Amino acid sequence: MTPLPKSRTDSDGSAVIRVLSYNIRSMRDDTDALARVIRSCAPDLVLLQEAPRFFRWRKKLARLAEAADLVVLSGGATAAGPALLCNLRATVEHTEDVLLPLTPGQHRRGLSTAVVRFGAARVGAISCHLSLDRAERQEQGGLLLDRVAALGTDHVIAGGDLNERPTGPTFQRLATQLQDCHTTAPWGSSDTWIRDEPHRRIDAIFATKGIEVLGCGVPLDQPGITAHDLRAATDHLPVLAALRVPAA
Repeated sequence: MTPLPKSRTDSDGSAVIRVLSYNIRSMRDDTDALARVIRSCAPDLVLLQEAPRFFRWRKKLARLAEAADLVVLSGGATAAGPALLCNLRATVEHTEDVLLPLTPGQHRRGLSTAVVRFGAARVGAISCHLSLDRAERQEQGGLLLDRVAALGTDHVIAGGDLNERPTGPTFQRLATQLQDCHTTAPWGSSDTWIRDEPHRRIDAIFATKGIEVLGCGVPLDQPGITAHDLRAATDHLPVLAALRVPAA
């Protein structure tokens, strides 16, 4: 499998960035393996789900970021689980953690958001983890799209654990208004949940229409990424995308 393009800034001011979305199960598994997987993907921007939320959560998230050669951008307990990491290539303009309406009997959900620049390219980022409940998930999908519009940027990347397959109504709604990056430029593998049958794709990266998708999928058989580490790190597989963001 051909590796995805490396990060770079082109002569027209556009930036090629590598974006990783990953449900890390509150770092309850092998954190060394988790850091190796993230670091081997060489991401500029990481959209995390199920980041630590309880005792010393900031310290745990900071340790993961340091081990993966990244820094914490936003999120964690303040977003009810979603978080954003970035490398030092990013210039941060704005961050905001958003708590979504709570449905009695369901887990609190939220969004971790930011606006960052990579050279002359300005882009919004949102990490999400949608509900297991179908009706609540559909409402949260609409709120996610509202937040995409409210970031005030021409270009936005949104992704996370949707808890729904591509045939589901919330996934399809998002894919209608945004690019489902794996469908736009398939690369790697597709299924992100393989712990039981049937295997399924429930994690995704989306991008607004002006972003060029160079490739997106589960990074199997890539340098530095082993099947052992993928199994040991968490119960989801990561999604990696290479995206070209135009200059602002």
